[in-house]
Amino acid sequence: MKKIICALVATTALTTTAFADDKAISEFRIGILGGENAQDRLNSNECLRAYTEEALGVPTKLFAPADYNGVIQGLLGGTLDMAWLGASSYAAVHIQNPEAVEPVLVKINLDGSYGYHSIGFARKDSGIASLDDMKGKTFGFGDPNSTSGYLIPSIEIPEQTGATMNSGDYFGEVKFTGGHEQTIVAVNNGDVNGGVTWADGQGNWEDGYNSGALRKAVDAGLVDMNDLVEIWRSKPIPEGPIVLRKDMPDDVKTTMTALVDGLYEADADCAYGVAAGDSLGFDPITHEAYVSIVEARKAKAN
Repeated sequence: MKKIICALVATTALTTTAFADDKAISEFRIGILGGENAQDRLNSNECLRAYTEEALGVPTKLFAPADYNGVIQGLLGGTLDMAWLGASSYAAVHIQNPEAVEPVLVKINLDGSYGYHSIGFARKDSGIASLDDMKGKTFGFGDPNSTSGYLIPSIEIPEQTGATMNSGDYFGEVKFTGGHEQTIVAVNNGDVNGGVTWADGQGNWEDGYNSGALRKAVDAGLVDMNDLVEIWRSKPIPEGPIVLRKDMPDDVKTTMTALVDGLYEADADCAYGVAAGDSLGFDPITHEAYVSIVEARKAKAN
């Protein structure tokens, strides 16, 4: 394992109890948002856990709850210290407690942007090639706290269809699958006719694009993208932030921000797993990038 934390150790005066002040922490807990099965999420982030443990000098644990709300509640309750959230999940935390977390970093695509898309897709052999072909068919959302798996398509698709997302209005049935991987598998298996997931929308369709849930599904051998077809794409969505619990010691926050910020340069393989595919790593981000998503989530709740 590459020693990416040597410089951090030299500059942040680490102690074995995660920093010698009144707020010293005894462990560090990283939440991993849903999207694929729990074991794959844990495997993809094990390198980050190990680097964090070495950098902070305290036991570090990964948590992969069954749904997005598990991570949201962990951050709100103070039982998680860090997570990579989707924009809508970040908005959910911020709306309930603006002081719970702060966004520090965002994944950067290969073209330097930090946007992604909600991608609508179906099986190629189903004869479905567009939203028009989905009328009366079964449509799959992922998780109600997902930006691309629910919030954005639930707003933008009705703008195109002129109908609501209620079952029987435009689509024959609208259901939640439980997450991105579940949606991909459900469409691939024919359990739903079409659904939405997330991808950067860059690179080749056959690869599942450069990064996102489709790329992870291809890497895991769950699907052959040649069996699927894209039928819809949202407007660009701001990539969700890596957040840190606000009330942690400043030295801990500084160390963790630097560690993740330098992950791509230090260990590209680790960064690939953490970022769900090819990227240029992570760059700084602030709350201002998510104001529109916060407002969209508030409006959806009213």
